[in-house]
Amino acid sequence: MTIDVILGLQWGDEGKGKIVDYLATNYDIVARFQGGPNAGHTLKFDGKKFVLHTIPSGIFREELINIIGNGVVIDPITLAKEMRFLQDAGVRYQHRLLVARKAHLILPTHRLLDLASENAKGKAKIGSTLKGIGPTYMDKTGRNGLRVGDLSSPTFMEKYEALKAKHLTLATLYPEVAFDLGNEEEKWFESLEMLRSLPQVDGEYYINEALEQGKRILAEGAQGSMLDIDFGTYPYVTSSTTITAGVCIGLGVSPQKIGQVIGITKAYCTRVGSGPFPTEEDNETGEFLRQEGAEFGATTGRPRRCGWLDLPQLKYTIMLNGVTQLVVTKIDVLNKVETIQVATAYEYEGEVTEQLPFDLSDYEMKMRYETYPGWQKSLIGTDYEDLPLETKTYLEALEDKLGIPITMVSVGPERSELILKQVGEAV
Repeated sequence: MTIDVILGLQWGDEGKGKIVDYLATNYDIVARFQGGPNAGHTLKFDGKKFVLHTIPSGIFREELINIIGNGVVIDPITLAKEMRFLQDAGVRYQHRLLVARKAHLILPTHRLLDLASENAKGKAKIGSTLKGIGPTYMDKTGRNGLRVGDLSSPTFMEKYEALKAKHLTLATLYPEVAFDLGNEEEKWFESLEMLRSLPQVDGEYYINEALEQGKRILAEGAQGSMLDIDFGTYPYVTSSTTITAGVCIGLGVSPQKIGQVIGITKAYCTRVGSGPFPTEEDNETGEFLRQEGAEFGATTGRPRRCGWLDLPQLKYTIMLNGVTQLVVTKIDVLNKVETIQVATAYEYEGEVTEQLPFDLSDYEMKMRYETYPGWQKSLIGTDYEDLPLETKTYLEALEDKLGIPITMVSVGPERSELILKQVGEAV
């Protein structure tokens, strides 16, 4: 068996949670492979809204195993909140939510460093969510980190105090910020008890043994491909590998184990925080998309920047990820738009190209657009064949230009508001 992958092709917030939740019934295991509580996956069903930050989006499907992989960084406080949220919602997750021993822990002082570092940058802020993600990955690569498996070590407190002392020394390099460390530590240690209640596994062995037993596994990514630490719009990126390659290091599987790669894109573009955004519409059009699409961060609540779809950018992330099928979400946000624009090429330094430059921030970009007529009606309750001609024209143009089949189209926020266009192996 192989492991299928679902990930975002833009700057995050593509609607991955809903698609994972829908596809989960075809799998035995959903495994989160990277990121931390800086991600927010929103699901809506039965008239209720659920937001997950660390726990995989397959948790609402009974009998499905969910794994927090070794590539994830875990804040016990955030995780405990999610676990209590699930309990209150009547979700029986016990024995279905597993955590890899090699997953790293976010300490309160990681969040302190994140806040102090970002605050010191002034106007050069990168838009950090201030969840301690970057400092935690720095300790991971610097070989100083604490991992879930360390919780059972007799020297855990010694390791904790040593890392805390390092962080407090580093914090003196920055201007002082308001952070109640004592209170945050108290909450952190209380939350460890809930983390300890989860079954811990050697994730790499668990996943590979499950594959050998014929189990179907879906790997769930966080953030988006344009936030990848290597191939995103650096330095305005996250600290982990958000593309398909991250599955191998975030779960401990070989490249040969990768099967279907399901890429998610909105029918337009959004971005949270700082950084280049070539098709941004910082005007009435952008504000319309923001309000119509409720484009406010699930994790931070910050308003998202909005703009038209960027095909060169999508071709780039499709290439990086080896996407085999495409899901288009939030097409309903365009229901009232009279004319839809799609960027087809970049103009910079006197050239027209579909390739992204080394650093988008370095260039004055001018976009070339194609326009498509809108459809001016709701798409809910229709099959693909019954969609308005204008909607199908738009979707088929995307397929043709991107060279990837569209298998699903989301026409609303609810779990049921999803149109299957073409059934692939993973759907």
